[in-house]
Amino acid sequence: MTGRSWLRGLRARLLVAFVLVTVLGAGAAAWSSAGSASRALVATTEQRITETAADRVGAVAPELVYPPDQGALDRLRAAVGGNTLVTYRGMRSAGGSRTGLVTGSLRSAVRDRNRPVTQRITAHGRPWLLVGMPVMITAPDGERTPSGIEVYSVRDLSGVERRIDGLAGSAVATAALALPPAVLLALLAARSVLRPVRELRDTARRLAAGDLDARSPAPGADELGELTATVNEMAESVQSSMDAMRRMQADARRFAADVSHELRTPLSTLTAVMEVLATAADRMEPDDRESAQMAITETRRLVTLVEDLMEVSRFDAGTARLRAEEVDAAGAVRDCLRARGWLDRVELEAPEGAVLRLDRRRLDVMVANLVGNALRHGEPPVRVRVLASRRQVRIEVADSGPGLPGDVLPHVFDRFYKADAARTRTPGSGLGLAIALENARLHGGDLTADTAEGGGARFVLRLPRDLEDL
Repeated sequence: MTGRSWLRGLRARLLVAFVLVTVLGAGAAAWSSAGSASRALVATTEQRITETAADRVGAVAPELVYPPDQGALDRLRAAVGGNTLVTYRGMRSAGGSRTGLVTGSLRSAVRDRNRPVTQRITAHGRPWLLVGMPVMITAPDGERTPSGIEVYSVRDLSGVERRIDGLAGSAVATAALALPPAVLLALLAARSVLRPVRELRDTARRLAAGDLDARSPAPGADELGELTATVNEMAESVQSSMDAMRRMQADARRFAADVSHELRTPLSTLTAVMEVLATAADRMEPDDRESAQMAITETRRLVTLVEDLMEVSRFDAGTARLRAEEVDAAGAVRDCLRARGWLDRVELEAPEGAVLRLDRRRLDVMVANLVGNALRHGEPPVRVRVLASRRQVRIEVADSGPGLPGDVLPHVFDRFYKADAARTRTPGSGLGLAIALENARLHGGDLTADTAEGGGARFVLRLPRDLEDL
């Protein structure tokens, strides 16, 4: 099996599907876990930073004097530490280089909600957490009111992002670690599935090759087992049908051979009688002479039919044999036409020197069938050409009639086939072309039929020049 066909095979598809499902499942689970852990880590970090800032603000706020002065804002900023911005109306105290990252939306949210607010942003290629909270004043009765002091803290989340990237890398590594066992499991699964499939394939090939005893063992009670049982039942049915067909064909061949053989002796006697009758027919009355001529014609037709049936039975039984000899094709074709009185009715183009080994009698039968068919059913002129090459000899027989219709061409070599129902009583037996084809194949050649370019039927007989292997 080539690499490309292997990739298109069922094994490769099962392997890829199983690996994809396993790896995608492992990757999805790992990625989901990494996502959940990442969200939890960010939330925890955000909560910790917010609570730390709130605790530091809460520790300093009771010591402040309201309204605060600039020194109070500076002490509050120093207590929180880091990148921190403290504002009170028009005053502000800023520490660190990143306080400019505080957004207007965060400030608006702190003033509107009067509670700590967080916001995550990305600036300068790094993630940041912005925490904003108001400083509240608690009255003796416990009521809390905004003091107007607002504290904003900016914290770098790069460390958290690195930890999140580590979790993502772990998810990818987990999916990669799942790949080898997934491939191994896929191979095992594919093997268990494909073994019965291969056995079914081998069984089908054996059945196609003619081994009707081929069967596949049932792998179990699953769908493959049911399929195997169905294929075995089909093979059993085909075997039974083929056995019955062979018996019927053997009976039919034996019947035809027996009938032809049994008819041979009485037909020989009847032929001798008809010859005597033909000699005396000229001295008969017109009505008697017509009846005698009809009997003579039908007897000859019957003799031809029996001889053709015997020849066909020998082909079917495989007992037909060649008597090969060196034959000049042109001379053999010319002798065939001369023996039947067709030389003046046929245009022959046969250069000398086309010598080949074949059965001369069978060549005579083939040429006589083809030329006789052209003379009976075609129109003149009938042309016969003999063409020779180094490996084969071609004998073309063509007429000038209407040619072979498309619906007739596939059946022209069928036994007893006649394209026109009006020809059912013609002298031919309906076996001539079939016998010619069998003789051609017996020589290792072939016989084809088509319609010539200028019209008319054309038969081409191809015979090998070397019969040493036959």
